[in-house]
Amino acid sequence: MSLTYKLLKMNCIKVFNFRAPAVSLVQKCGFKNFRAPPTYDDIEMPEKPKLRFIDKIPNLPPNIRPPKMQKRLRYMRGPEETHNFLQHKQFGIIATGGGRLKWAHFEMMRLTIGRQLDTSRMFALWRVDSPWQPVTKRGQGMRLGGGKGAIDHYVTPIKAGRVILELGGKCEFREVEGFLTDVANKLPFKAIAVSQKMLTEMQRKEKWEEENNQNRYTMKYLIQNNMNGCHQWLSPFDFRNFCKYV
Repeated sequence: MSLTYKLLKMNCIKVFNFRAPAVSLVQKCGFKNFRAPPTYDDIEMPEKPKLRFIDKIPNLPPNIRPPKMQKRLRYMRGPEETHNFLQHKQFGIIATGGGRLKWAHFEMMRLTIGRQLDTSRMFALWRVDSPWQPVTKRGQGMRLGGGKGAIDHYVTPIKAGRVILELGGKCEFREVEGFLTDVANKLPFKAIAVSQKMLTEMQRKEKWEEENNQNRYTMKYLIQNNMNGCHQWLSPFDFRNFCKYV
């Protein structure tokens, strides 16, 4: 083997002997990016966090006879214009239809929420009055006449959009949504459990649908133009609310 061939062989080994660069592999499939938990520095816990007991009958002076009252269904019809927002901007139960609350319904809500409520970081409060409207009832099988019957029980009339109760504290909506929905389903009218974010979104969606509606034949248009002679069978409440609250 000649000297020239040996030198060429050594140079070729030097030229083609590459080393792969070092690569560091980082596993990313197991990494999780959790957002920071919310702070509750602005939450002030009340002295009594649980729902207070509701009287079965209104407290009247001893020298006053309990007054009787007509049905007054207008107290349950139409939208609620005053107590339709959450004061603490957290969670609550809102009625989506009209009805009446009896004392038994107040007790059901108080006991159900009281068992699930963590009083160290949650609180609940009423947003409706105690039963005040008297409901009379006559004995079974009585003949006509004889005047109005005796007072049987008291109720609280509720309109659509009324806030029944509020719940707040150092908690999230998914913690309280379960038992709030359970309570809402047991009420004698349609109701839902909401948060402030949900309530704001519902109001925004309702306003957007009203502004962007492309169908000109709405219930308001039909009633105002007496389409198909609907004025003959509509009630005064339909002229006011356009059949929205039934």
